[in-house]
Amino acid sequence: MTISLTVEKRGDKAESADALRNKGILPGIVYGPKQEAISLAVDKKAFEKVLQEAGESTIVNLEGLDAATEVLIHDVAFDPAKGGVTHVDFYAIERGKELTVDVALEYVGEPPVEKTGATANKVLHEIEVTCLPRNLPSHIEVDLSVLVDEESAIHVKDLNIPEGVTVENDPEDVVVNVSEAREEEPEEVAEVDMDAIEVEGKGKEDGEEVEGEDKGESSEKAEDKKG
Repeated sequence: MTISLTVEKRGDKAESADALRNKGILPGIVYGPKQEAISLAVDKKAFEKVLQEAGESTIVNLEGLDAATEVLIHDVAFDPAKGGVTHVDFYAIERGKELTVDVALEYVGEPPVEKTGATANKVLHEIEVTCLPRNLPSHIEVDLSVLVDEESAIHVKDLNIPEGVTVENDPEDVVVNVSEAREEEPEEVAEVDMDAIEVEGKGKEDGEEVEGEDKGESSEKAEDKKG
């Protein structure tokens, strides 16, 4: 798949990058092994649409230069505070020559193992491939429906790679693995130490001590009368 994008050259006396951004124009640059570096101006909305559709592993045909130029979106800068794209680098590819790039992994399907409470962990989100520009895939699908139990895993060697594409990652690299379901442990209830609880009146049984005090007081009163 090839997508076209119209760009303009920026001369030495062109407006500053900030002035362009204020007008909705994105500053950029194109370069490559056989492509001299050229400063560009790109409609921001048009570029963001291409970025969403193509990503960074789809060939984009730049129009508006001296000749149509096939490129990859090599680097995109974003504003850390306000968000949004602030600059883009295009890498001009050489026709008929292999290139090595990162291709995004697209996860599809539902992992049956998650119905048991287990979790499918996505370890990789892209892989490195080498191929001719015409064979470059925009993405590579990873089917999660093969994860049927806690022993299941998907490795790079299990991926469905298009013809003419060589993967540079180790075939044994894990793409997705499964974490076993965790059993919820019952909450521990703290034991109550009855000996540590002070009970009011402890040591007085059925008012015995009180009765003793009353008897003592009565004896003292009787002695006072005799006296």
